[in-house]
Amino acid sequence: MLIASDMGTGREREPGGVEAETVAALSAASLGLGQRFAATVQQGHLRETVIQADGGSVVVYAAGRGGLLTVLTRPHANLARLHHEARQVAARLGRIVDGRGITQPPTPAPAANAPDRHRLARRTPMATISR
Repeated sequence: MLIASDMGTGREREPGGVEAETVAALSAASLGLGQRFAATVQQGHLRETVIQADGGSVVVYAAGRGGLLTVLTRPHANLARLHHEARQVAARLGRIVDGRGITQPPTPAPAANAPDRHRLARRTPMATISR
């Protein structure tokens, strides 16, 4: 299931254009195949798959147990820098997707007729992402 896309080329509706949903489906298939391959050769948990083509690269990062992050690059992108930054983003995304990104449950609002003098006390946000 596609959560978000920033493909923004405007070509997805043109003949021969790329749709974000298609990229999401292919990314999931690529990651699944990579996971199977890593398990078959006993190399541990798959972190990412990289596909390099004449027009650029497609890098699919595992993000938690059930998510993934797909990055499309231009032909001469700095993949070392991409890996450095995208691995951190994928780890944060994985915590969110897996439900571990929420640090504390929301604090319920006090009842309107509660005798508590501190009814306007600071409340905890519903979710936070640590840097």
